[in-house]
Amino acid sequence: MLDTPTDIHPLFYGAPSTTEYKKLRKRIIRQTREAVEQYGMVERGAKWLVCLSGGKDSYTLLAALTELQWRGLLPVEILACNLDQGQPNFPATVLPEFLEKMGVPNRIEYQDTYSIVKDKVPAGRTYCAMCSRLRRGNLYRVAREEGCTAIVLGHHRDDILETFMMNLFHGGRLATMPPKLLNEEGDLFVYRPLAFVAEADCEKFSSAMNYPIIPCDLCGSQDGLQRQQVKQILDGWEKNSPGRRQVMFRSLMNARPSHLLDPKLFDFAGLMRDGTDGTQSTGHNTDSDQPPILS
Repeated sequence: MLDTPTDIHPLFYGAPSTTEYKKLRKRIIRQTREAVEQYGMVERGAKWLVCLSGGKDSYTLLAALTELQWRGLLPVEILACNLDQGQPNFPATVLPEFLEKMGVPNRIEYQDTYSIVKDKVPAGRTYCAMCSRLRRGNLYRVAREEGCTAIVLGHHRDDILETFMMNLFHGGRLATMPPKLLNEEGDLFVYRPLAFVAEADCEKFSSAMNYPIIPCDLCGSQDGLQRQQVKQILDGWEKNSPGRRQVMFRSLMNARPSHLLDPKLFDFAGLMRDGTDGTQSTGHNTDSDQPPILS
């Protein structure tokens, strides 16, 4: 049985015995495994630095990866890492105590990047961009010090979709956070194994497990962010058309370069009718290839 202490990792002790919870847990594990396999994240014998912020997403990430590892489906070494960035009122003892209790190998790193951000960011501006850059730099350093081959983040399906919409609305490009990325130095991968997992499932799971959630707004800089505006738009669409988020997410896995406008992705200039000047067309982007428009 899944829920007996002799057959599960301590991260799952005390799990609810309801059918709803068991289906939720099974779905999260299945979707995580699918992302890991589909995007080629596994290097046998590799060591992953799994970043744990104390939020619902990172707890879900740690639990899902640990169960896959526990069952022999993820042949990598896991090192959980929390970067304490010196935010006011951050409960510094919560994660170390939790990880030790659960028997999870870990490294707790303290770097006061909050003071740097406060000093550099003008009043009234959000801290998130600079905070994120400093955090990522420190995580790269820790990963190298620990001999890790990858940094593993808890971004889920909704994070990826929201980032795509933000780039569309504000950045003027079609881009989002990929499930697998190689850093600029070429020595570390960045993985997002929760790419297929819905935010709502992360919230339900971490709440059901009663994990000690640490809020992400300790710095007080989260109000009015563009991401929150995009989230509200997506929430409205989802409310009016249930399942819309998943349909939109699937579109990110079904790109058609010949039906976009980027000449770097498709040779529009070289596209010719068959037989024109004795040449053959370089590709097809006819009306028949046009995907149906959802009403």
